[in-house]
Amino acid sequence: MTGYFVQAFVYLCAAVVMVPLAKRLGLGSVLGYLIAGVIIGPVTGLVGSEAEAIQHFAEFGVVMMLFLVGMELNPKTLWQMRGSLIGLGGLQLLLTCSAIFAIALMFVERWSVALAIGLIFSLSSTAIILQTFNEKGLSKTEGARNAFSVLLFQDIAVIPILSLLPLLALPELQGAGGAVEVAQHSEDLNLVKHLPAWAKATALAASIVAVVAAGYFLSRPLFYYVAKSGLPEVFTTTSLMILVGIAALMSLVGLSPALGAFLAGVVLASSEFRHELKANIEPFKGLLLGLFFITVGAGVDFPVLWQNLGLILACTLGLMALKAILLYLLGWIFGIQSYNRWLFTLSLAQAGEFGFVLLSYSQTHHVLPSDIVQPLSLVVALSMFLTPALFIVYDKVIEPRFQDKKIPEPEDEIGHKSKVIIAGIGRFGQIINRLLLANGISPVVLDHKVSTVSRLRGINIKSYYGDASRPELLTTAGIDDAKVFVVAVDDKVQALAMVKHVKTMHPNVQVLARAFDRSHQYELINAGADVVISETYKSALQLGGEVLKRLNFHAFRVEQIKQNFTRIEKQHFDSLYQSWFNEGDKVGVDEHYRSRFMEIEQILLESMQQDRSDHHHATDRGWTPPPGGFDEDRQP
Repeated sequence: MTGYFVQAFVYLCAAVVMVPLAKRLGLGSVLGYLIAGVIIGPVTGLVGSEAEAIQHFAEFGVVMMLFLVGMELNPKTLWQMRGSLIGLGGLQLLLTCSAIFAIALMFVERWSVALAIGLIFSLSSTAIILQTFNEKGLSKTEGARNAFSVLLFQDIAVIPILSLLPLLALPELQGAGGAVEVAQHSEDLNLVKHLPAWAKATALAASIVAVVAAGYFLSRPLFYYVAKSGLPEVFTTTSLMILVGIAALMSLVGLSPALGAFLAGVVLASSEFRHELKANIEPFKGLLLGLFFITVGAGVDFPVLWQNLGLILACTLGLMALKAILLYLLGWIFGIQSYNRWLFTLSLAQAGEFGFVLLSYSQTHHVLPSDIVQPLSLVVALSMFLTPALFIVYDKVIEPRFQDKKIPEPEDEIGHKSKVIIAGIGRFGQIINRLLLANGISPVVLDHKVSTVSRLRGINIKSYYGDASRPELLTTAGIDDAKVFVVAVDDKVQALAMVKHVKTMHPNVQVLARAFDRSHQYELINAGADVVISETYKSALQLGGEVLKRLNFHAFRVEQIKQNFTRIEKQHFDSLYQSWFNEGDKVGVDEHYRSRFMEIEQILLESMQQDRSDHHHATDRGWTPPPGGFDEDRQP
């Protein structure tokens, strides 16, 4: 037991030291994990043979990652992706496998060995690519979306590859006793190994149907049952139970656990429990993926590497160059823009983590001789090791070159004009839009997020894609004839720029703006906004009143308190605003502002105490609100 604690401490120390350092140097967390593995493995020898066993355990992080990826999708989204998923992903796999097969055939005698190598090296690293996309904020780019389609197709293709590889077994290797024992051991829990082909196919289909059906019909009652316990740890346990169960089921029938997890994620994408599931799985995914990358670094066999250094480096660089050429060609054929084409190309140019699985699987099933498996594993590891460097090349060299040439998404043609223009149709803007539509006013709604516009069109809410901070778009939207311009975007800087532009160029237009906090409110007022509403003020005041009611304050008394609070805030707003700005120049929170704020807080406290002493206690049931109730919160 002590040995396990020591090893765990070594792995965690390596991650804690190297990953933040790599991030600070701009290398990314993945490269930090890989370097940490090399240091504690081949360099210092602090960890050794257990790295391979830990790697198999850590591969469950890939399963978790694909489960979370699936939860971001749904069947409708997958159907919309069918063109890039099948076309781009299918062509990438076919062309890459064919090219590697042709080259490998020049160096090996058996075509089956060359084909196995082509299939294994045609895959890319889902773990590294998606992790890096998320870290660098590239997930929404065209290059990243197309790369994801290719990765998704590759992950699905692992299933037929696993089915095909045993058919490529070499007769001369099947007599090796050790290999037979390893193969026998690896298949002990394979329930379909002795079934005929038709029965295996039936079992595979039944397993997939079972995962989908359980997701649709059993997950909701199960989560309701668990949620009623009120114990967060039980929900976490349930989340892990589902993932482990799916992985076990897929493994028992010879399928990829990652694919099963992905399907389950897609099924649960529309579940009301999806956010809780993501929150529970995310920490485990990050930890296991980090552990997986460390084991990749620790598994680098330096003696084999030094003995075959020239050959392994040539194979690694040749593989990455070949894949990059084919990917760039496919990106051009499918019309991916130049800078996104480079992102698409560089991100997918390595071999993937499934390469380790398939190499081991090929060895145990007598497809590849054991003397070439280790060098090929080093090629996979080194290509993954070099991938973060490719992203650095993209960040430092490629993207700056195309910064001025980036072509924005084509903006929508605005089909109607209105006296009201709303910039931003998020959670804040939607309420304003609904209120206006309910009263016969159809505003022109603009939003810079394509996904938001598409989602709202799906529920018949008319909106247009476009950046409302661009003067020419506002002109097209009818700002010259508009009476009201509503700023409801979720970007402080962009909101301020819109207010300044509209009040400068169109002073007759009334500008109503959403403020995030008090300082943003002051900035918007200073920029010329006619009305500024703090997005949390009224909701917080309303909730505070509900708290008082729960403490036995009479409802009528609560309304008086809220009105008094608002009155005092309005009375002293100008003086606090003047403390923030000095003749138009921003001062901010200085000593004078803090002093004035504390004075107003004291005035508020004294007023509330005085007001409280002048009224009956809330338990006096004879004190009732006047006839007619209150204007606020009245029900029709």
